[in-house]
Amino acid sequence: MHEPVENYLGRADGAASVLAHARLLMRAQRAYDSFAPGPLARSSSVANIKLGNVVIHADNGAVAAKLRQMAQSLAGEFLKRGFECNGVTIKVQARPPAVALPSSTLKPLSASTGNELKQLAAQLPDDSPLKRGLEGLLARAAIKAE
Repeated sequence: MHEPVENYLGRADGAASVLAHARLLMRAQRAYDSFAPGPLARSSSVANIKLGNVVIHADNGAVAAKLRQMAQSLAGEFLKRGFECNGVTIKVQARPPAVALPSSTLKPLSASTGNELKQLAAQLPDDSPLKRGLEGLLARAAIKAE
C-alpha cells in the first residue's frame, strides 16, 4: 500500500529536515512580504537561509540594487521576527517570462465533412458514446456553406 507523501516527509530519516527547511523558507517569505516595500517584495523572493544568511532573489538589477542598499534593515527585520540572520545576500535571478498561450482559432468544417459526420452519427446506436461525441462536435462546429 502506498503511503502519503506527508508521512514520508515527516519521518526522521532525512526527509524531515527538507520539510522543516521548506517550512522555514515559507515563514521567511511571509515575513519578508510583510515588511519589504510592496513593489520590491513583488519583484523578489526569499530563496534560501543558510548559516544565518538570508538569500533573496531579485527579478532584475534595479530591484537588486535597491535591496542591497536596504540589506542591513532587512536583516534587522528578519531578526525582529525571530529568524537567525547575520546578513542578507541579494542575487539577480530573473523569473521566466509568463508564456502566453495562443488563442484557439475556430476552423470551420466544410459542408461535405459536416454532412459525412451527420450521416455517420445517424448510423450509430443511440447509446453510443461516439454518437454523442459527434453530435456535440456538430452542435459546436461552424460549418462552411458551399
